[in-house]
Amino acid sequence: MRNSFITTLMAQARQDERIFLLCGDLGYSVLEPFAAAFPDRFLNVGVAEQNMVGLATGMSLEGYTVFCYSIGNFPTLRAMEQIRYDVAYHEANVKIIAVGGGYAYGPFSTSHHTTEELGMLRTIPGMVVTAPGDPAEVDAVTAFIAQHRGPCYMRLNKAGEPRLHAQPPRLTLGGIVPVRTSAGATAAVFATGDMVGYAARHLERHAPRVDLYSFPFVNPIDTAQLAALAQRYTDIATLEEHQANGGFGSAVLERLHDLLSDGVLAKLPAVKRIAIPNAFVSSAGSQDFLRDKMGLKLDDWLATRT
Repeated sequence: MRNSFITTLMAQARQDERIFLLCGDLGYSVLEPFAAAFPDRFLNVGVAEQNMVGLATGMSLEGYTVFCYSIGNFPTLRAMEQIRYDVAYHEANVKIIAVGGGYAYGPFSTSHHTTEELGMLRTIPGMVVTAPGDPAEVDAVTAFIAQHRGPCYMRLNKAGEPRLHAQPPRLTLGGIVPVRTSAGATAAVFATGDMVGYAARHLERHAPRVDLYSFPFVNPIDTAQLAALAQRYTDIATLEEHQANGGFGSAVLERLHDLLSDGVLAKLPAVKRIAIPNAFVSSAGSQDFLRDKMGLKLDDWLATRT
């Protein structure tokens, strides 16, 4: 995902001289092509993520479209106050990019886990929150946020993720992307981030009659598309590498209940949230190990449907 991000960002930067990239002392073997191509539009600010966000805000107010790139929790949880007061309050054209969301840096333990930021960021007014599901969606989301005026966040996994789409999907703000659908299916998985890839592989092997949709936008979510899906399926599972409190599944439930109360939906589908059970994990290990330990799998939900 990170390689797709930098390739697409370079393409956008060739077309828009306002694009500027800041990083927090990382990105080696990833960001060098951008730095070489645009040396006057790249700056490594060092281990100073809060200052990086403040600097980005000032630059954006001078007309730049500023991307801030760092490891998962550091440009988000560490800099949440700066994101709220500097970026969002001023509607600054700043894009926070977190590589290694969820448990991607699992061996480094809790200090490097990023499992609360989607919930925090989606509650900040005006913040567009994204978590693309594969490299093709990264291409599409990077281009989208580069052209979108205002605060944005993108969660990336890390590297080596397979492509689920032959071409980058066309995105509108809040748009939902079908990954696999079948005629007559009554159940679907709604997933975000790299859990989309896990779901695609698992459903292919174990539940070919269950449909899958990627939600590259956690905030906002297109309510018209969501309403159509809620009318199509009777059983839905939401899947995310994030705490259950306030995350992607919560966002889906909130919007479904709003659609019900507004009279758009006559009834709600059954929705099962599959997320981290609001607990820190005391173990260190690979991303797959920690996902399994924290119950991020579809087996139990699928078993109830057979």
